[in-house]
Amino acid sequence: MSRRNTYKEDEILEEPFNYRHLLRASSYIKKYIKFMGLALTLSALGGITALFMPMITKKALDVAIPDKNMKMLYTLVGLLVFSYALSILFVTVRSKIMVRVSQNIIYDIRKDLFAHLQKLPFQYYDDRPHGKILIRVVNYVNSVSDMLSNGLINIVLESMNLIFIIIFMFLVNVQLSLVVMCGVPILMVFLLRIKKKQRIAWQRVSNKNSNLNAYLQENIVGARITQIFAREDENKEIFEDLSNRCRGAWMQAVKYSNLVWPGIDSISVFVRAAIFIFGLVVMGEGNVSLGTIIAISSYASRFWQPIMNLGNTFNNFINNIAYLERIFETIDEPVTVDDAPDAGVMPPIKGEVTFENVSFSYEKDKEVLHNVSFTVKPGESVALVGPTGAGKSTIVSLVSRFYNIEKGRILIDGHDISKVTLASLRSQMGIMLQDSFIFSGTIEDNIRYGKLDATHDEIVRASKTVCADEFIKTMSDGYETEVKERGSLLSQGQKQLISFARTLLSDPSILVLDEATSSIDVQTERALQKGLDEMLKGRTSFIIAHRLSTIMNCDRIMYIDDGGIVECGSHAELMEMKGKYYKLFTSQMEDIA
Repeated sequence: MSRRNTYKEDEILEEPFNYRHLLRASSYIKKYIKFMGLALTLSALGGITALFMPMITKKALDVAIPDKNMKMLYTLVGLLVFSYALSILFVTVRSKIMVRVSQNIIYDIRKDLFAHLQKLPFQYYDDRPHGKILIRVVNYVNSVSDMLSNGLINIVLESMNLIFIIIFMFLVNVQLSLVVMCGVPILMVFLLRIKKKQRIAWQRVSNKNSNLNAYLQENIVGARITQIFAREDENKEIFEDLSNRCRGAWMQAVKYSNLVWPGIDSISVFVRAAIFIFGLVVMGEGNVSLGTIIAISSYASRFWQPIMNLGNTFNNFINNIAYLERIFETIDEPVTVDDAPDAGVMPPIKGEVTFENVSFSYEKDKEVLHNVSFTVKPGESVALVGPTGAGKSTIVSLVSRFYNIEKGRILIDGHDISKVTLASLRSQMGIMLQDSFIFSGTIEDNIRYGKLDATHDEIVRASKTVCADEFIKTMSDGYETEVKERGSLLSQGQKQLISFARTLLSDPSILVLDEATSSIDVQTERALQKGLDEMLKGRTSFIIAHRLSTIMNCDRIMYIDDGGIVECGSHAELMEMKGKYYKLFTSQMEDIA
């Protein structure tokens, strides 16, 4: 399969827009309604002030200049400058208010979106490219904020403007005003016909941008792998293909968007022509003055201007509704692993872990674990070994309740972990993964992540225990050394030692080491062993390791295969059985020899 085809569209595009999204968006606007009302008032005052300027100019041209009344002329010029300055002041203050409102709305939506992402289960991140998630938090929120602030104010302003124009137009002449109004149904039919195509087109742009962003983010993270396998040319072709699709979708969407303004303008021209025809031919000469026709034509021109502005605003709404759908879709993503309504707080953990007929699958009808049962005593160290994909990491993930199980129960000290709060459970567990993640910041900050109120002495003590202190002190600024994103300046082994220190600092009751020493050289691992023994002391621990020499001293070893525990016992007991563990261990020792 071509690599290009792995970036699928997000959803079926033909679903009708759910107007519930706009009602939900209003919750972000309500708290700023007073500021928006003030901005609306300032906009109206600015518009009214600007309307006096043509009247002042008319007075100067028709009265002051012909009569050579310099005093009046200076007064009118002063009023003209004052009106202009006042209008600019109103608009400037209004702009500042709306910038603040817009940024506050961005902050509120992004805060809710990020908070929800923190709660989503591992499965959500397993199923989606991270770039697609990122574009929703950053780009899409930016796009909809203006729609929810300035867009709404412009709708109110232009609607008020339209109402006043209609009132003045009907005061001049009812029949000709009705001619103007005949263009409105034509416009509505036109907009309704184009709306659905436009929304689908912009949804498609949203998806193409999401695909492009996901691929770009993936390639930035995997730049080293790209160069190692000389994939630059092929990746360039894929990127160009995704970029072309993005460009094509954009051009298609713009084609529909660009039909709105010419459509309204064309209707306006035909209506104004109809005014002259109806006024001069149908109503007959003498029944309506030329001045009336010119006045109605002028009002008609003004009448279509707010409609055109409303059309542009509507255009912007359509463009951004696709983004709004994606944002709320993410916020609506169910938190499948969450606290039960009656969840209690997990008491201080002693360390007894029990699996009772546990079954689990990542995908439907593909069980990874089937009716797994075992009990681990407090303080006992248990190693999980077996072939790749057998379910070793799955077992330790379920202990921490990163996924929900389909059948059975998992108990810690007799408490069903599905009935206690996640925070009280996970705060008492320490998990070391094979891929040790390092955040941007100092080394000390990364270690303190395990215990935010830890002192510098506690951090140094934990680092010394796991043999991290020695290499940290050789860094340019010691514990204050800044590490880049994902710890790019550190070796994989150094990252793991920092993660060990972070985990030890958190003082967990249950410890999980998932291939935690895979990137550490044998010499460092031997020096680390004393620190590991200190970490394991008095704690229930689960250790996953392919290097079997590191788990020989564990209290129990479980061989995981075929969805369950095939063999279980100490190293000596399993070697006596001469089963699968024996074969795995002897073959590994032969390879080392």
